[in-house]
Amino acid sequence: MRGADSCSESLLSTSDPQSRLYRKSHAAPALPSYLGHVLTDNRHGLVVNVQASLSEGTAEREVAAQMLADVATPGQPATVGADKAYDTKGFVKACRAIGVTPHVAQNTNRIGGSAIDGRTTRHAGYAVSQRKRKCIEQCFGWGKVIGPIGQVMVQGLDKVDQLLTLTMAAYNLTRLRTLAQLRPQSA
Repeated sequence: MRGADSCSESLLSTSDPQSRLYRKSHAAPALPSYLGHVLTDNRHGLVVNVQASLSEGTAEREVAAQMLADVATPGQPATVGADKAYDTKGFVKACRAIGVTPHVAQNTNRIGGSAIDGRTTRHAGYAVSQRKRKCIEQCFGWGKVIGPIGQVMVQGLDKVDQLLTLTMAAYNLTRLRTLAQLRPQSA
């Protein structure tokens, strides 16, 4: 037991006790981090929900399901596009429980197979969602290059959440400017 206690203490950052060590890939180092979650609409690419959370193993899927529940309108059909990391029975079940059709990329290499079957993948909307889901990277890219989320200079989950929310609000304003230019002017 002593080894486990000393191991968990080493996972805490000395500068920000709320942050957790997180590794983006097997080749990347583990760094003290928070996770930023963003939900966008497929039509215009506008951010509709934002939340920061602690870096934990299942936080991405749990927060995504909660964010979807916050914006889903009962009785109105909705879909969500997501990558292979969301292809779990728990996330798919949570989406269907709130009336959202999960258009997640199939992870056929996972033990037990994909949680998404032919009922979902056969529709043309599934292919559209798979193309559109990549647009989420635009808001994160903008937030890291133009905005301040590339290397966050605040400590604590509440402050990181506020910073992420303000950054995505600024992104929406720049996106709206672009969309207004695309709209045809009426005579």
